[in-house]
Amino acid sequence: MLYTRKGDDGTTKTFGCNQRISKSSAVAEALGALDETNSFLGLARARTEGKSFDIEKEKMNFAEIILEVQQNLFIVQAEVAGSDKTITQDKIKKVEYIVDEIEKVLPPIKTFFISGATKDGAVFDITRTLARRAERRVIAAKEEGKITVSAETLQYLNRLSSLLYALARIASHIEGVEEIKPDYK
Repeated sequence: MLYTRKGDDGTTKTFGCNQRISKSSAVAEALGALDETNSFLGLARARTEGKSFDIEKEKMNFAEIILEVQQNLFIVQAEVAGSDKTITQDKIKKVEYIVDEIEKVLPPIKTFFISGATKDGAVFDITRTLARRAERRVIAAKEEGKITVSAETLQYLNRLSSLLYALARIASHIEGVEEIKPDYK
């Protein structure tokens, strides 16, 4: 059944917790922001299905990278909800590897870029901003003492926005579209 009616009073229950919390609580906000990010990653994965790029003698598939991130975000959500699951250092290193290798292919960043150079890039740009919001919400819930999350989880969330920025840039690069710099006029 897709509905239980238990949340009709504005409360919800998290993983392994017997008490109900407000849907507007810091924990619910963090979980919701992570869910929004993961859902938009689904759009990015669907848009980039079958597309790939080469780094260090290795072909990287956009959809495979995104699916792995989506799986990792479920680990983050479980931890935020009170599970003993946590992101490992290996997952952080993998994200760093991909970002580092993409940066070797692209021109160095010397300025901000206007989002949306390509359709795929625009989806990654929006997802990056959602990931940043999710990171802020998780940190807020942690700072309020509502949740405990590992240092690795915070590192992963911080690296995620870098990964999404790199994927936006490489998507535009593959299509031969030059990034537009703001003119500040």
